[in-house]
Formats: sequence, structure tokens, C-alpha cells
Amino acid sequence: MTQDYLHVSTGKEQFKAYLRKIGSGERTSRGLSREEAANAMQLILTNQASPAQIGAFMIAHRIRRPEPQELAGMIDTYIRLGPTLKSKKGQRSPVCFGMPFDGRNRTAPIYPLTALTLLSAGQPVVLQGGRRMPIKYGVTTAELFSTLDLHLTGLSREKLQCCFEENGFALVHQPDHFPLAERLISIRDELGKRPPLASMELLWTAHQGEHLHVSGFVHPPTEDRAWTTLRQLGETNFISVKGLEGGIDLPTSRACITAQTKQNKTNRLIFHPREHNCSGIDIPIQSLNEWKTNALEALQNRGPLAQSLRWNAGLYFCFTEIASSLEEGIAKAEECLQSGSTQETLMNLIKWKDNLDSYNNE
Repeated sequence: MTQDYLHVSTGKEQFKAYLRKIGSGERTSRGLSREEAANAMQLILTNQASPAQIGAFMIAHRIRRPEPQELAGMIDTYIRLGPTLKSKKGQRSPVCFGMPFDGRNRTAPIYPLTALTLLSAGQPVVLQGGRRMPIKYGVTTAELFSTLDLHLTGLSREKLQCCFEENGFALVHQPDHFPLAERLISIRDELGKRPPLASMELLWTAHQGEHLHVSGFVHPPTEDRAWTTLRQLGETNFISVKGLEGGIDLPTSRACITAQTKQNKTNRLIFHPREHNCSGIDIPIQSLNEWKTNALEALQNRGPLAQSLRWNAGLYFCFTEIASSLEEGIAKAEECLQSGSTQETLMNLIKWKDNLDSYNNE
């Protein structure tokens, strides 16, 4: 009992030093080193910092914005304490999508359909998210797939790895796979503002090894910070996307602003949907039932979401080098949809999960 108390007390004292450093005011506050940020995140996740300290940490970083080395340090701890995925030998490098964990509440999500289309062409995909959480409490990745009758929650870390190896697909679901991070949701709710964790979640991936990392952003300073952070983490192949609601869905209503960094060379890439007969409105989300109807139609290359799906899948076929040009990528996306292979991919995933559930219930 005494040893446990002293250990917690020591953790709180360490955390006080970090708070004094980042919360001293506009002129005197300083960023943490990468090692300090990693230790601060460990103290947060392992319950060695008090709720008051965690709240102060989040607000201080909300005001002054975390520096790249601080984000890198926090991600170091997520990598060490969180779930990990690894590609099996000979498996194609996955594309790992980084999107806001608090979901979508304005525009109809396209990315679940994009993921299925990429999978149908042999491109592995890693997604991550959680349950509805502050500040948006928007619709989540798990909800969207469940609406399509693909229920991806409740998997152990071992079954998640199995799903990735067998199907090339994984949804890292925070309540199932990273409960240490899940305990912070109540504090995020009480703060009422997005904390620095939200920036980190866009850049963290559970996949270890070679991959293409895609991260959404809203404001240019966020993009610059993301580039620097990812470089510090040793990422060599990543794409930033000014997507819908800060996610990775590319709009059809305006120019698509992206940038790709590969082998330390960054190129700004701007795509105009009107030049490829893909311009239109970005469909709002009204209800999950309506989204399901539109999504199932889009998987058959028809309905109000079909054009956005062709556009997004076409671009990501290009980014993942399955296609050598955007024109070829859009044509590839249409082929996957018209042939029924995307819809078949969904059915195969549903069958895999149903068989797993049946086995577990025996």
C-alpha cells in the first residue's frame, strides 16, 4: 500500500513539473521534449496523473498548441502501450487512414465505401476510431460498418490481427483495443474543446512497418505540424488531405488540396473534380438509415454517393500506386463497382465475421 501511494505521488510530482513548463504563460511557457511528452502521456494513460492535472495539460496544449516533438512523444507512448498490427510476409503495404475520432455530423461519409473498393482491388486498409465521443459526438466508423451489417466491434487484439492477415482489413476500435485511452473520454467531454489528443490521433497508427499514412487536416498550420511530426516518427510515405470535416474524404464540391511526402520529398497535389467529370455537391448526412440506402446503391455504382465514391476511390488507387494516373484510378474504381467486386468484398467480410461469431459461440 505504501509503495503504491509513493509511486502515484511521484507521478503527480513529475506531472506538476510538466505543467509548470507548458502552462507558465505566453512569454515563459516552453514545449516539452519528446521524451518528456512521452512520459507525460504514460502518466496520463496509467492513471498516475490526477484528472485535474490531465485537464490542465489538455487546456494548456489547447491554448499554445503542441509542438511536433511533443506530438511525436505522445505517439511514442501510444505505440508502446497501445495495440499493434503487423503485415504478414508478402502482404501488400496497407494504407492507414487518420481521421477525427469524434466522427462526422455534417457530410455523408464515403471512406467506408472507399475502403471496401480498395480492398476489392487487393489494397489492405487500416482504420481506427472509437465510440461516439466529444466534442462532436458524430457518427463513427464502427456504426457505419454495422449499418452495412458488418459488425467489427468486440474483437480481441489477436482476432484483429487475424482479420488483418486474412482479409487485409482492420478497424482498431479504441474501447476494444486501447482501454487505457478510453478512460480519457469523460475528461474530454468536461473540457468541451478538442484537446491535443485529437491532433495526435490523426497521426498515430497501430500498424507497425511499411505503409502509406493518410492524415486529414483543416488548417495549414495543422498540416505543417503534421508533416514535421510524421518525419520525426520516421514515417517516409504519407499524405495530408484537406478533407471533409477534417477527415480523409475528398470533396467533389471544390478543389482537393493534398500533399504527398515520399522519401523526404514533399509535393503539393491539387485535384479538380470538374476536370474529371466528378464535380457535384457533398451530400449531407441525415440519418444512418438514409446513409445505408445511399451506400448500398453506391456499391452498385449508382445513387447520390456514387460519384463521390468513384472520385475518392480513384484518387486513393492513384495514391497507393494501384493506378498510374488519376484517370486510370477512376476507371479502376468504376470497374470494381460495376463488376460487383466491391459489394462481394463486403459480403465476404460479413461472412468472415459471422463465421467467427459462430465459432466463438460453440
